[in-house]
Amino acid sequence: MEKLTNQEEEMMLIIWQHGKGFIKDYIQKMDEPTPPYTTVASIIKNLERKGYVKSTRYGNTYEYSAMVEESEYKSKFMTSVVQNYFDNSYKEMVSYFVEKQKISAEELQEIIKLIEKK
Repeated sequence: MEKLTNQEEEMMLIIWQHGKGFIKDYIQKMDEPTPPYTTVASIIKNLERKGYVKSTRYGNTYEYSAMVEESEYKSKFMTSVVQNYFDNSYKEMVSYFVEKQKISAEELQEIIKLIEKK
């Protein structure tokens, strides 16, 4: 699975949230200021080339849909982040967020409860 650029990830989030659609549909779901049609079309073509979306032709337009599930991408991405930045240790990752005050004691307690339930 090829890594996505920030623009491609943003586009995939829209596609995952809204399902099948045409480029104009996805543009309507984007925050202002929206990029030009050609820019969005280019991003989606790159996603198609990378195997993240597929297209179905209707006359002279295309409808797009995701080929990769959001959960599959998240799993692959998070595994890569933990391997590359935290020496393959989820403990190190959590410690990092604690040190940077990005996670609270209450949130850690919730995580512990989730782990204990499993």
